This record gives sequence, C-alpha cells and structure tokens, in this order.
Amino acid sequence: MINATSRPVASPRSFGAINGLGLWTLYKKEVRRFLKVMTQTVLAPVATTLLYMTVFSVALGAGRAAVNGVSFVEFLAPGLILMGLLNNAFANTSSSILVSKVQGNAVDFLMPPLSALELEIAFIGGAVTRGLLVALVTALTLIPFVDVIPVHYWAVAYFGIGSAAMLGMIGILGGLWAEKFDHMAAVTTFVITPLTFLSGTFYSISRLPEPIRLISQFNPFFYMIDGFRYGFTGFADGSVMVGVILVGVINIALAIGCYLLLRAGWRLKS
Repeated sequence: MINATSRPVASPRSFGAINGLGLWTLYKKEVRRFLKVMTQTVLAPVATTLLYMTVFSVALGAGRAAVNGVSFVEFLAPGLILMGLLNNAFANTSSSILVSKVQGNAVDFLMPPLSALELEIAFIGGAVTRGLLVALVTALTLIPFVDVIPVHYWAVAYFGIGSAAMLGMIGILGGLWAEKFDHMAAVTTFVITPLTFLSGTFYSISRLPEPIRLISQFNPFFYMIDGFRYGFTGFADGSVMVGVILVGVINIALAIGCYLLLRAGWRLKS
C-alpha cells in the first residue's frame, strides 16, 4: 500500500524573466492562423498587386516618363510590394484581437502566464511574418516582369521590417479599440487606405504642386514607401535618414502605447 504522503507533489512551473515557451506558442498560433487560409491571406494580395501592375503598365506604363531615372513600372513595383505588406501586417493583428473579442475567447491569451510585453511581441511577430511573406511572394511573382533586385539591402530590410511592425502595432490598437467589424472596416477605409494611396505609391510627390507636396511630407507612410523604394532603385523623393529616424521614433511610441494598453487589459477584460 502506497502512503499518500509519500507521493511527489507537483510544484508550480516557474519561468525566467521571459516566458519563452508561451511567447513562442502564441507566435506560432498567430502564424498558423493565417497560413490555414493562405489563399485569402497571401495569394489574394499577390493577385491584387499583379492586377494593379497590369492596369498601370497597360494604361500608363508605355507612355509614362521615367521617374528619378527609372522606368515607371520599376518605380511602381516597390510601392505595390510595400502596400501589400502594410495592409496584411495591419490585418493580422487587428483581425486576431477583434475576432477573439467578438467570439469571447480572448481569455485564451489572457489567462496563460504571459506578460503584456510577451503578448505584444508575439502579436507583432505574427504581423511581421505575414507582411514579409506577402512581400516576398509578391516580389518573386513580379521578377519575370520587372527588375525588383535590391540596390540597398539595408533599406529594404529596415523599412520592410519597420513598416510591418508599425502596421502590426496600429492593428493592435485598432483591434483593442474596435467593438465590431464595422469599426475595423472604418479604420481601414478612412485611415489606412488613404494614407497608403496618398503616400506616393503610384506617383512621385515631386510632381505634386504646393502645398499638396508639403502636406504629403507629413504622411509617415510616404517615408516608409519612399525608403523601401530607395532600397530597390537607389533614388528617393525625400530624405532617407529622416525616414529612418521617423520610423524608429513612431515604432517606439507605438510599442509603449500597445504595452500600456495590453497591460491594462483595455477593452479586453471588461
């Protein structure tokens, strides 16, 4: 007969400064979530980009003058690649948090021993992964039609990763704020899409009259797309270093804001 008092007692699992296993598990969940519907989350944005490229190439490409010494299609391609990256990075975090709230299963990531910082890193990591995957597949798809070989790899990496992280964090804020899908659609329609389209994705802001050109330079999306395009073409409409600093400063501010809201459980625990 076994004495009950002699049985080993399970001790609470302890973690170090960072719960690496929990963080990695949540990150994998975020990645697997969009990979399960890859046709919608990866292939559809690529198809949309190809349609944009086809329309602009047929309608304007042949007769459009070179922009900053490069053909119009070579100028257009990096902007379209980053546009897909931005939209998908934002969609990944915003939809993940909003769906969890609507379905009532936000407890799945609130109950485990994960800190606000670990939640933030996992969500942003999933957004960056999806954004970069869409950008990579789009670039590979465009190679037969246009030269998309980087000239400055550091600029492509910095503005690509920095932009994905920025939109991922904006997606976190949007997902926390929104209470229903209409709210998120409004953010996409009236904030993300206008800032993307009016940032020089399809044109050079040097061709704009004043004061519209000056106003465009206050759009942070302009510096992300301009810096990313600089990585491929070697030319930029604005200051690349201003873009480097601006992306860094905005990302730091967004990271602090997301951390504070996740720590407080704003619109998650109520």
